[in-house]
Amino acid sequence: MAALGLAAVAAGCSTVSPDELDTSLSTLREEMRQEMRTGDQTVSQQLGGRITTVEGQVAALDSDLEQMAQDFEVAIQRLEEELRFDVPVYFAFDDATVEAEDQAVLDRFGAVALKYYPNATITVEGFTDSAGPEAYNTSLGQRRADAVREYLVGNGGMVQEQVRAVSYGEDTQRLVQPEGRGPGMAGWENRRVVLVIDHDGMPPMPTVTDGDQDSDS
Repeated sequence: MAALGLAAVAAGCSTVSPDELDTSLSTLREEMRQEMRTGDQTVSQQLGGRITTVEGQVAALDSDLEQMAQDFEVAIQRLEEELRFDVPVYFAFDDATVEAEDQAVLDRFGAVALKYYPNATITVEGFTDSAGPEAYNTSLGQRRADAVREYLVGNGGMVQEQVRAVSYGEDTQRLVQPEGRGPGMAGWENRRVVLVIDHDGMPPMPTVTDGDQDSDS
């Protein structure tokens, strides 16, 4: 509107007096200033709303992570571009079976990932103890990671393409107990998986309620 007003003043410059032109220009300048102030306020309000939403989601995520850590004794590392979950999911010696007792923590992890980072890549890292050949342990670690990946996709509602499985086998730099190895219960803490949410530094997404979703009816 201010631009249109300026065009009108410019078009009428040959027929108005200097005083009338000054008055028109002053009025136009004030209108432009008002439009700018209104625009700044709108932008400020929009940014403020977004910041408040993100802050609320971060607080909700913090609460859910704290509750998960308490309920399942999960150790959670918050890095710049990812969240790492050392979950208490362990395997029997030379085995890659996800036990029924471990499903609850995997369900909770899946719920948190889908709620806050539905578009993130999930990585399942598989580990073994150091008993046996290194190549075999790399393969065993992969089978363990694959088993957890299949559970998260089949039971946790995750998209198959977003969940990947990798093996670190008996990586000596990441053994929980360097001297612990099977068979039996020895080295059980090393026979595990680690779950990673790769969120690329993006904040958690706003939670969508049923009332916010579009209806086809």
